[in-house]
Amino acid sequence: MNKIKIVTDSTVDLPNELLGDYGVEIIPLSIYIDGETFTDRVDITPKEFLLKMEQANELPKSSQPPVGVFLEVYDHWAEEGYEMISIHMSGGLSGTVQAAETAAHLTKAKVTVIDSEFISKGLGFQVIEAAKMAQLGMSREEIVARVQEVKRSTRLYVVVDTLENLVKGGRIGKGKAIIGSLLHIKPIASLESGVYNPVTTVRSHTQVVKYLAKQLAEDVKGKTIRGVGIAHAEGQVLAHKLKKLITELTGYEKIDIDYTTPIVSTHTGAGAIGFMYYFD
Repeated sequence: MNKIKIVTDSTVDLPNELLGDYGVEIIPLSIYIDGETFTDRVDITPKEFLLKMEQANELPKSSQPPVGVFLEVYDHWAEEGYEMISIHMSGGLSGTVQAAETAAHLTKAKVTVIDSEFISKGLGFQVIEAAKMAQLGMSREEIVARVQEVKRSTRLYVVVDTLENLVKGGRIGKGKAIIGSLLHIKPIASLESGVYNPVTTVRSHTQVVKYLAKQLAEDVKGKTIRGVGIAHAEGQVLAHKLKKLITELTGYEKIDIDYTTPIVSTHTGAGAIGFMYYFD
């Protein structure tokens, strides 16, 4: 029986303790802010990052891990007798998965690289499912097939509370932002095939909660909920309101709420939430 190690990156938005329990290897991205470089999840926490971003003169920048870092990880675990499944944030948002693929071609290790087409807990669903199967001794082919199933049944929505960071990042024009701010618009976008797509706009947190909870309820009708997660950038109040309504509508209570990675909050700004779920 081959030993299989699951590898991911620091945008996974799952607690280190949980990832450690499943033996998942995390390759961190880097963050540049006001002339300083930080290693995500290693020497800066999401909460510390949000404080720094609030005081920063310009929008922080993130950097994917170098190919050499992936290669070192792959070679190390190969020497320990492992094959690897390396699951990463959407290639539509970062070059991280491409760096992993390059390293996979350079190493002598057996590595299957998967573009999760998601980020945050949407990525995390695939990682934990794969890690559980690896611990049970399932084959690489069985794990990869299940990960693809999880990917197809995952939904991810992002809601921003301010349009400021989207303007700074060049993702929305200043004119639209001024109008949006005057109307108190809260844009909701989905992540589909690794790309953000605007879905709708609402004008209050109450409308946000109702819209997202309704989407989940419709998607899982006649199906089984396998996981629900909410990641936020100082958006705890909104996250807990959403959790409460989902539980009331579906009876599902195991909804994890965590801070999102700085890689996400750089683009969304403070107050944003990411809402993710998957089902069978």
